[in-house]
Amino acid sequence: MGSLQLMRTLRTLASLVKFEHTVFALPFAYAGMVLGASAADVDITVSVVVWITLAMVGARTLAMALNRVIDAEIDARNPRTAIREIPTGKVSRAQVWLLCAASLVLLVASTFQLDPITRVLWPIPVALFVLYPYTKRFTWLCHLVLGLSIGLAPLGAWLATGAPGDELAPYLLWIGIACWIGGFDVIYATADVEFDRANDIQSLPARFGIARALAAVKVAHAITIGAFCGAAALLELGIVAWIGIAIAAALLAWENSIVSADDLSRIDHAFFTVNSWVGVALGGGLVVAGLLA
Repeated sequence: MGSLQLMRTLRTLASLVKFEHTVFALPFAYAGMVLGASAADVDITVSVVVWITLAMVGARTLAMALNRVIDAEIDARNPRTAIREIPTGKVSRAQVWLLCAASLVLLVASTFQLDPITRVLWPIPVALFVLYPYTKRFTWLCHLVLGLSIGLAPLGAWLATGAPGDELAPYLLWIGIACWIGGFDVIYATADVEFDRANDIQSLPARFGIARALAAVKVAHAITIGAFCGAAALLELGIVAWIGIAIAAALLAWENSIVSADDLSRIDHAFFTVNSWVGVALGGGLVVAGLLA
């Protein structure tokens, strides 16, 4: 493969895993790192920042690549996703599996540079990454599995600093993020209701209807805000954290108001734009609050 073709393939693989969407998870990993270091009363070193960042890049790339390659046949049948990289032949399944292997190596290698507990626990998120694409074949709880896998970011980073694993706060962050991400995944799934029903793909909207699914999203996002409030209170965080939570609550309320069973025209805006800012508000607020604590 020539250098020009290699660059094209790498750009296509970066597009396949939506590398830019790491913003959804990375701020929460940094939040877990900062808050965990404070709880463990240790300094945050450049090495810890670098290895947690690399672990997150490896984990998220692995999760997205697995989802794309496992779902390639389903994506090819869905008119909305048939333009993705594997169905169109822009990259081969073998190339994506190679990306999965490289991402796994990066993740595991990074855990061996962090607190020893991470060397034992890394199979848990990897198992969830593998499980998630298959859950949509047999349960409408697939959205929750996605949220639980990505939501491990702050808990994993907390433990990577050597912070105690018996604190409630990082688990509240895990639950909060799981409900947030699971909720907006339900919103995204409303675009595929007819396809999912025709092809026996499980989702909350396909199983219970769009209106009921969107009602469930509101509940999930309320739990998100409640969980973050609980974590902020337990950790005795300052005003910056509470401002971030308040901004996120307003954004989530807006997100839930612009998508309805009668008007799905702004799904992409709710899914990509609004949720990026929610991640910045929640994750960024916790990072700054933790640094000031």
